[in-house]
Amino acid sequence: MRPARSRRLAWIMSVLCIMSLLPATPAMADNPIVQTIYTADPAPLVHNGRVYLYTGHDEDGSTYFTMRDWRVYSSTDMANWTDHGSPMSLATFAWADANAWAGHVAYRNGRFYWYVPVRNRRTGGMAIGVAVGDSPTGPFRDALGRPLVENNEIDPNVLIDDDGQAYLYWGNPRLAYVRLNNDMISYSGGITYIQLTGAGFGTRNGNPSRPTLYEEGPWVYKRNGLYYNVFAAECCSEFIAYSTAPSATGPWTYRGTIMPRQGSSFTNHAGIIDYAGGSYFFYHNGALPGGGGFTRSVAVEKFTYNADGSIPTINMTTAGPPQVGTLNPFVRQEAETVAWASGVETEPSSEGGMNVGYIENGDYLKVKGVAFGNGAAAFTARVASATSGGRIELRLGSATGTLVGTCAVNGTGGWQNWTTVTCPVSGATGTRDLYLRFAGGGGYLFNVNWWQFTGSALPSTP
Repeated sequence: MRPARSRRLAWIMSVLCIMSLLPATPAMADNPIVQTIYTADPAPLVHNGRVYLYTGHDEDGSTYFTMRDWRVYSSTDMANWTDHGSPMSLATFAWADANAWAGHVAYRNGRFYWYVPVRNRRTGGMAIGVAVGDSPTGPFRDALGRPLVENNEIDPNVLIDDDGQAYLYWGNPRLAYVRLNNDMISYSGGITYIQLTGAGFGTRNGNPSRPTLYEEGPWVYKRNGLYYNVFAAECCSEFIAYSTAPSATGPWTYRGTIMPRQGSSFTNHAGIIDYAGGSYFFYHNGALPGGGGFTRSVAVEKFTYNADGSIPTINMTTAGPPQVGTLNPFVRQEAETVAWASGVETEPSSEGGMNVGYIENGDYLKVKGVAFGNGAAAFTARVASATSGGRIELRLGSATGTLVGTCAVNGTGGWQNWTTVTCPVSGATGTRDLYLRFAGGGGYLFNVNWWQFTGSALPSTP
């Protein structure tokens, strides 16, 4: 027997099924970018032409910041995101017992360093730990076996300056930094506390203990010679504001609001990157069914800096950013690479990576901007089923759109007993949004690990 799916995910499926009965809209929502679990506190990283997104994980039904592990997603087109699962959890840090909160990943010396705030079981206070991995998707291991720094504050962020000096920032209610050594797991000197002034971080009214707008979640980066400090401002609810400076250590000048208060979550947390010629702003909200201040979801918007380097006002949308390029269906694609997932969950696969599971009748996956070109002739998928299976319907444009193929999936004797199925395809040409809609009887049907199309033979020339 496979365990029952969470009520939240069943609710998502039912809500989206209801939505499918409503009049058609110009575009299907692609924000938030993860629908299978609640995610929070985005920390994007560009590496080798790919965006890696590190997030926290709000537990279903949480009434506090109940978080036990961290997650990784990645994309090359800013529309379809691959779920890499959880390469790090509280168990990674033997000295920690709670609060797997907002972290940040930096790349240096051929390794990936993940800085996270956790509760120190020995002191009961919050501390910053650091884990290291040889791959952007892990696994990660505790680099020190103890806290890197501890002052009962949260939200680490790393900037590696052009001269090679790395800075670790963090803090709520204060804003602090240390100068990291080249090994990225030690630092020189002591903790420096940045003076929080109205000129530097905006003025908060009516709270003498917090005279500035700075609240938490610093995201410090450098662009075109200017240093930016983007932060969550004035709880609660928070908005996103920013300051700029001529150096990594200031002096900071308050520049205003980036994202106003909105989104059904009383917290927010920003991450900003440049990728493929565009600039992207990551944040979280409470947009999924059951979402709120303790059950958040990561989303992203594309934006353009003003000519003077200032950041425009950015509002939350359900559309998300435009796709960068297209997706190639004629190479193997992981089933957990999607723009939208309805009703399903992901889980570790016995064949490595993750697979899509907990599939029931009517669930579907949306893959955006699939470039079929002159056409596809066949579809192949890696599947497993501990029941009698079901069907994969290949549809274009929507979950009820044009049917171009149907693959039967039979029972395989287990949820991780994998086999490959193939079926013919007709009418899949051009660049279209692909929907893998799942059909069958009651209960869970099957799992999907990966899929791939085979192209049609080009017509011969005289």
